[in-house]
Amino acid sequence: MKQALLVIDVQQELVEGNEKEQAVFQKEKLIETINRVIEMAKEADAHIVFIRDKDVAGGNGEGFQVHRDLQVPDHAVVFDKLATNSFYGTPLLDFLKEKEVAHVVIAGCQTEYCIDTAVRYATVSGLDVTLVADGHSTKDSSALKAEQIIAHHNVALRGHYNVNHFSDVRSSNEDLFQPKQDGYRKEYGM
Repeated sequence: MKQALLVIDVQQELVEGNEKEQAVFQKEKLIETINRVIEMAKEADAHIVFIRDKDVAGGNGEGFQVHRDLQVPDHAVVFDKLATNSFYGTPLLDFLKEKEVAHVVIAGCQTEYCIDTAVRYATVSGLDVTLVADGHSTKDSSALKAEQIIAHHNVALRGHYNVNHFSDVRSSNEDLFQPKQDGYRKEYGM
């Protein structure tokens, strides 16, 4: 099975914050976790895709770039987006289909926006998804602390499905590139 790692919006200014925006929750741990997952993706011979949001830092400069502490492989692909949905207006889905990817591992920012949307859209688009439980982050909102938002999404997206394709939520300590979605298919009689 062909696979891909999608690292979404882990950009310098979004992660570190600025004079108007706070940094994401546990930013150092997030970067460390994603670097570990990048190594796992390389070992699994998975495609590695970075998505950058054009809203971050006005779409240019150092703040717009992938976070300086991420270890971006030379063969990684980078797509820029204008919407919350990483698939909207980008060649991402065509790229994954062309490469015959059936399973994507997702990490990045921000949990309740771009990560949630990517997980749900990927299942609708015929992909199985593994969300890295400790590999996505966000900021406090007016309603919830970042830690609560992350915990909520880890529960809500575990076992989420759209017809035949499922999302799973697993820790970076697990073998993320050995998907477990067939267990959900058996559980639901599919």
